[in-house]
Order: sequence, then structure tokens, then C-alpha cells
Amino acid sequence: MLKSAALWRYSIFNFLLIALLAHWFWQQNQPVDMIEPQLPANGKLNCVSYAPYYGKDESPFIASSVVGKMRIEKDLALLSERFDCVRTYSVNQGLDYVPEAAAKLGLKVLLGAWIGYTKLQNDAEFNLAVDLANRYPDTVKGLIIGNEVLLRKEQTEDVILAYLEEAQRRTEVPVTYADVWEFWLKHPRLEQAVDYITVHVLPYWEDDPQSVDNALQHAEAVMNKLSSTFTKPLFIGETGWPSVGKHRNASVPSQVNQARYLREFIQVAHDKGWNYNMIEAMDQPWKRVLEGTVGGYWGLYNTDLESKFDFKGPVTERHDGLQPLYWALAGLLVFLGLTSMSKERRIPAMVAMGSLGILVGAAAYVQVGYLEAACRDTVEWIALVGITLAGILAMLNLPSLLLSKEQNKLSATLLFVLVFAAMITSFLLIPKLSFIPRDFNLNPTIGHIIYMMDGRYRNFPLALYALPVLQYAIGFTLLGILHRSSFGRYRKINIIALITALFCLILEPLNLHALLWVGIVVLLAYASWPRKGARA
Repeated sequence: MLKSAALWRYSIFNFLLIALLAHWFWQQNQPVDMIEPQLPANGKLNCVSYAPYYGKDESPFIASSVVGKMRIEKDLALLSERFDCVRTYSVNQGLDYVPEAAAKLGLKVLLGAWIGYTKLQNDAEFNLAVDLANRYPDTVKGLIIGNEVLLRKEQTEDVILAYLEEAQRRTEVPVTYADVWEFWLKHPRLEQAVDYITVHVLPYWEDDPQSVDNALQHAEAVMNKLSSTFTKPLFIGETGWPSVGKHRNASVPSQVNQARYLREFIQVAHDKGWNYNMIEAMDQPWKRVLEGTVGGYWGLYNTDLESKFDFKGPVTERHDGLQPLYWALAGLLVFLGLTSMSKERRIPAMVAMGSLGILVGAAAYVQVGYLEAACRDTVEWIALVGITLAGILAMLNLPSLLLSKEQNKLSATLLFVLVFAAMITSFLLIPKLSFIPRDFNLNPTIGHIIYMMDGRYRNFPLALYALPVLQYAIGFTLLGILHRSSFGRYRKINIIALITALFCLILEPLNLHALLWVGIVVLLAYASWPRKGARA
């Protein structure tokens, strides 16, 4: 039976964790004051990217995802309240109706023709886009032939140039091509075939990711460089910030950072006279498959078409209400019940397990939110839910350890699961594409496999590991039941996990999540490291 003094020490530790978690919830729910940009006289912004694939299982890669006219009319009516213009990326899957619907609302359209690998499909897109531009010349204010085609290496410069020159011959609508700023510098010859240069400036996705503090200075530097290189007008075809997702070095996705970047950008654009298009109107869940969690959260509206923030007044990161308290109360009741079932009635034990229950309940609330954002497919759901359940089961097993002075087989097994999973996770978090320059030519199939394996598109699963790791390493130490194993493979597993975790931190030294992940791996190693004279 554990001594009362150890249980009181353990309770104090848990209450410290509760205080830290409560402070985090409080801080995340506090309104943050920020700049209120000077808006045009009509209160509307320049333009926004519009893709209607925000419903369940909707994607431009699914041929059956055809958007109905009523959906487009409803969406554009909403966007017309805040914007003067929408940008589209294709005229396929029902999007050819956008110019007609926009004309009814007085919205302008930057009409996109999607150019990919297949010439037959490209020609069909191109011809329909040119036809729509000619049919709605008062609505279509720009025809964008291709979006980041050269970045994706799906066509050559000569092919894009030929499409642009043909568009110039067949329409009076201004013609342009859109790509990231580095690729405009790599392909300056395209300037001769466009009426203006459409450039993407996305500080989060830079090869050297920018913090929100430095994002606008970076944007200004990019625009200055382009201005000194090209003579034709510049148009910022995409700029924005994600509200959820993985940290990339100093670049941190959050709703507050998204609002701050866009507000500050609008003010700078007003002062500098920049024309711009924001990315994007609605969150796009389908992009999470390609870009991880962050890909689905660039929208100014969520998938329920609710505005994430306004351009005036303070902005709040989270809106939890009383939900954390409800979950914490549920955890408290469960753990007090389990403690009573173990026939342990001492007050120190009830306080210790009650405080643990509060932590488990509140942490589970955070974990559910993390899983909903991070899991992209069945495999990830199974893997990440498995890790979550292993941690929760380890905590639920703790009341049964109160009557003994050592861990049981279930606790030891769950610790091994967490250690092994941490090793695999550390390896999968390595941003592998950091070794492949953007202009390196890859076979499309091999490139896709590397792309999907890239750790840039996986979040650090701190929410899933933090509480069980703290309990195994520190809580169990305070209780005097730290795992003592002679299982030699723990040493190799922990060394691999530590090396790969440190490698992630070396690649992104300003990434706070990478640093915290190293801390978690170190604590796991401490909790499971083989000890001399220990039983297996």
C-alpha cells in the first residue's frame, strides 16, 4: 500500500498541473486586441479565393463532386457582404456558373482555368474559361491561366506561355498566370504574355517559414524585389494565414495569428496601394489529405459558413465555455468511483485520484479536438486513437496500483506502447522534403509518395502524450512506483526516438512544439530506461 506522504506529494503535483491547464484554458479564451485596418469606403475587401468543397467528402479530385447552382448562389451572396470579388481555380464541376451568379450580385470574378498533367483536360478547361470570359466581360476582370503549375512541375514554361499567348489572341479580358514569387523569378519570360503578374505570398509556406511578427516585413521585401524585377503591374493572388495546424519553425497557425496577419496585411496593402486576393473564403477539409491539418484551415469562414473573426474588435482563440469543466467533473467522478472500487478509502488516496480524474477529463476534451483536426484517414484515426486510449487506460489503471508498491503488467505494457509509438512518431515527424529543393525534378509517383510521407504535414501530438508521459515520469516517481525493467530493447527504442526528435528540433530550432516533443521523449526515456537489478 502506498504511503500517505507519497500520495500527498502526488496530489500537489496534480494540482499544479490542474492550475497550469486551467491557466491555458483561461488564456486561450481571452479576447486579444489588435489593429483595426482602414477599409475601403464600402467596407469591402478586394477579393477572396472561392472553392465550394467545404462539405463532407467533397473534393475537386472527386469527379462526382459537382456543385449545384443554389450552393454557388448562396455562397456568393455571403461573400458579397464582405468582398468585391471572388477568385476561382477551375471552371469544372459546376464552377462555370460562378460568373453568371456573380453578375447578379455585382461581384467581379478572377476566373481560373486549371492546368494539370493531361492535355485533353487542360484544353477543355482553357476553352471553357476563355468562352466564359468573353460571355461575361463586365464580370470577369481577369483570366488566370494555370495556378502554381510550374511549382508542381505539371507543365513546362513553354506550355504555359503557349496557353497565355492563345488567351491573349482570343479574349479582351486581362490575362495572367499565378504562381509563388520564387517561380516568377525563375520564369521571367512569362511576363511578356501576361497583362499583370499574379504572385502568391504565403509567409507560412516559405522554405524559411516566417513568424507572424515578421510576416508583413517579408511580404514587403518580396514585393519590392518583384517590383525591381518586372515592369508590369503586380497582383497578390494569394495571401493568408492558417488558423489551425502544425508549427513550422517560428510560423504558428492560430486563429489570433490568422486575424492579426490579415488585418495588418489589409492596412499595409491600403498604405502601399497593393491589389490582393485572400486565401481563402471557406475552410477546405479536402486539403488536409495533401497538406495535413493546416491545409484545411485557411478559410475566413468555417465549414458551417460561420465567420471566424471580424476585422474590427478583439479576437479570441478558443470558445470553450463550460465544456472543460464538464469533462473535468466527469473525470473526477470516474476516478473517485474506481478508487472506491479498489477498496481504498484513505483521504490522501481519494484526493490523489480525484485530482488525476480532473486532469484526465480536461485533457480528454483537448485530445478529442486534436483528433478531429489531425486525423485525415482511417489509418491515422486508428493509430492516434490507439495512442490516446493507451494513455487513458494507463491513468484508469492507476487506482488499482494504490494497494501495491509497483506497477502491474498492464501499466508496463501501456508504457511500452507509448514508448514504441513515440519512436515511430518521431521518425514520421521529420520534414523529409527539406532535403529536396523546389526545382528538383521527381517522377510524379515517387514525388507523391515522398510528399505524403513528409513530416511537414503531421502535427506534433503533444495533446495525446503530455499527461500520460508526465504521470509515468514524474507522477510515478513521486508515488515511488517508477517502472523498473530489465528489458534491454527499451534502450534502443529510446535512443532512436531521442535522435529523431532532436533532428526535428535541429531542422526547426524556433519550433516550440518540436522543443516540447523532445521534452516528452526525454521523459519517456527516463520512465522506461532499463535499470540494473530490475525484473523484466
